[in-house]
This record gives sequence, structure tokens and C-alpha cells, in this order.
Amino acid sequence: MKMSRRAKRMDRHHRRHGGAVLNLVSLMDIFTILVFFLLVNSGEVQVLPNAKALSLPESLAEVKPRETLVVMVNHNEILVQGHRVIDLAQPLPVGTTLPALKRELQRHAERSKSSPLEPFKGKITIMGDKKIPYNLLKRVMATCAESEYPHVSLAVLRKAEKADGGQTL
Repeated sequence: MKMSRRAKRMDRHHRRHGGAVLNLVSLMDIFTILVFFLLVNSGEVQVLPNAKALSLPESLAEVKPRETLVVMVNHNEILVQGHRVIDLAQPLPVGTTLPALKRELQRHAERSKSSPLEPFKGKITIMGDKKIPYNLLKRVMATCAESEYPHVSLAVLRKAEKADGGQTL
């Protein structure tokens, strides 16, 4: 079959210019920038929840927090992983431990156990307001220790060191 003049002209044009070409240099630049952005922003992540009702004590501690079970204690309530366990407006039971907190911690320990043959060594972080009574903090810590959570950490805010070697007058 004979080609028309227009078809011949289009055929010559397509042979001369070839197919579509994709410029990968700019695409690689964008992906490189994206990878650097993700690397810079993924390190040093705080794992503790932000509680506006808490005012944490300050410390010069260097150890970063680990992802553990979190108990928050403020003047109004005791929370485990954000769920209210004890309302501190009500009188607390007599004794060294808090039964409602103990039940909740044991429930979390049962869910976290990987093997029934292996002993569970739970790790827990207590976020306590810096103005709560020491007696309450001591009871929370004793309850944690009796509820299969012997490794207790206290959450603090990192205090900024002074430029003159950390000495205050």
C-alpha cells in the first residue's frame, strides 16, 4: 500500500527524533534530598507521651528513654498508657500498694509475656508530677515492683547545663 505525503513526513519526523527520553538526573536529586530529610528527622525520637497536666522534674540524666509501659501520676489521677486507673480525689486504700493499679499492671504483664516458661522482667516508666507527695510516688513504685515490673524508671526533663561548667551560685 502506498503512503500519503503526510504519512511519509510523519514517519521521517519520528525516525529523526526517536522515542521519548526520561531525564533521570532531576529525579535522582529529588530522591536524594528526600532520603537525607528522612534520615535527619528519624533519629532521637522521644517515646514518652506528652502530658499537659504534668510538670516533670529536671535532671542532668544522660540516658534516653526506652519504649516501656508508662504510668502517669498527677494530682488528680493515675493513668496507665493513657487510661485512668485511679481517681486521686477518692481516698486511697490503706497499705503499701494500690490494688487497682496492681490489677491493671498485671493485666498488661499477662498480655506482654512471650513465653509461659520464661520469667517476665517488665520495664516501666513513671511520669510523676514534680509536686506529688513522695508517699504516693513510693506506693506507685512498690505496686510496680509487686506487679512483675521490677525495672522502674522515672521520667525527667533534661536540664540545660550552664556554659560556665554547670556551676550555679
